[in-house]
Amino acid sequence: MAGTRRRGVSQVALGLLTCVATLVVAAPGADAVPPPPPNPSDGDIAAAAGQVDDGVNEVGALINDVASVAQQIEQLDSVVATKREAVNKALVDLQTARDTADAAASTAASAQGALTASGAAVTQARNNFDTFAVQVYESPGSNTMVSYLSGANPSQAMDRAQVLGAASKSADEALDGMRRAQVERANADSAARAAKQSADSAAAVAESRRSEAENAVAEATAAVDAENAQREALTQQRDVAQQRLDAARQHVAGLQGQREAYQAWDQQRRDEEIAAAASAAAAAVRAAGDLAARERAQELNDGQRSHTELDDSPPPHRSLTRPTRPAGSAAQLVETAVDRAMSQLGVTYAWGGGNADGPTKGIRDHGVADRYGDYKKVGFDCSGLMMYAFAGVGISLPHYSGYQYQMGTRVPVAQRARGDMLFWGRSGSEHVALYLGDGKMIEAPESGDVVKISAVRENGMMPNAVRLIT
Repeated sequence: MAGTRRRGVSQVALGLLTCVATLVVAAPGADAVPPPPPNPSDGDIAAAAGQVDDGVNEVGALINDVASVAQQIEQLDSVVATKREAVNKALVDLQTARDTADAAASTAASAQGALTASGAAVTQARNNFDTFAVQVYESPGSNTMVSYLSGANPSQAMDRAQVLGAASKSADEALDGMRRAQVERANADSAARAAKQSADSAAAVAESRRSEAENAVAEATAAVDAENAQREALTQQRDVAQQRLDAARQHVAGLQGQREAYQAWDQQRRDEEIAAAASAAAAAVRAAGDLAARERAQELNDGQRSHTELDDSPPPHRSLTRPTRPAGSAAQLVETAVDRAMSQLGVTYAWGGGNADGPTKGIRDHGVADRYGDYKKVGFDCSGLMMYAFAGVGISLPHYSGYQYQMGTRVPVAQRARGDMLFWGRSGSEHVALYLGDGKMIEAPESGDVVKISAVRENGMMPNAVRLIT
């Protein structure tokens, strides 16, 4: 049985090595060098030589154009700011006028109410006194106070008349006091009318201020819109001028410099492709020859139900023994994991694909992966590639980057080292890659792509890396 397994593993390894040898030359260095610069012909260089002086003059003119545009934009900013503050002032004045009108209206209402109450009191007092006087002189025998004041003899009647006179005088004084109060209320009414006039005037002013404020807002808004349109036009002119300026500077720099830059780029590209191909080929050879690592990975994979199997069927037979951490230093184990990942350079991306034993068929996602046909391809996704890399050193990983982020030891991403896993998205839920050092990583990036070496993308990366081998 063991011999059969080893023969099968060797055949798989030979197939992987052949695949890598075919794909690695084109794949690994795809992101290692920048896009190619222009490569002018000899005729282009010769024709440009006579245009250098004109280019220098054009550059100077364009610099002045850009400076002039920038100055106009600054002036427009100042105008817009002033008009916006004018709107604020009009609104504040409007609110003040409205407050004044409200206060004047309240004063007028209070004065009118007091005058009405005072007039009613005077009228009631006068009516009461008139009734009293009529009773005195028209009904002396009635059962009233007048009866009490009537005497049995002239002396007694005189005394009682004096009392009646005193009462009349008291009533007169009371009426006088009420009349004075009425005069005061009349004065208050006059003040109330003045306050009402003031309120009406304040209301008119408030209405005028409101109209002024609305007009100021409309005017400022129109001015802002016009100035923004002018700003946009000036900005476009500036951008065009800057593009012409950049083109002129490139022209002045000379096409010969572009030729040299292209030659340097092309040499860098070829050197990096050769180095990457050699590194990948060597890693494939080491991975293919590391029988112990392959057997550890296969043992990890034995008995594991694929994460794409969703039914309730029993899991496959699981080995009674589980691989333990192999012998060797941490650095050696890191290289084993890196070699296994590098041996898969150029393998197709397949969402849901890959396990501890190698690439597998992808699965459906009813979205992007389906449009690329990942469910019909054999390959790796990002977490599947990590499973394969670390299975060779006896580390079993779940097929989900978010769970992989919860394993091992977290270290600040600034302290990342070769062999650490890098993650993107909240809690590592979006993507994972294996760090190689020197700002490079190996990853299975996305549908339509292949396993490849990329520059580390700092944007969106989690603040911690995960170190599984210590």
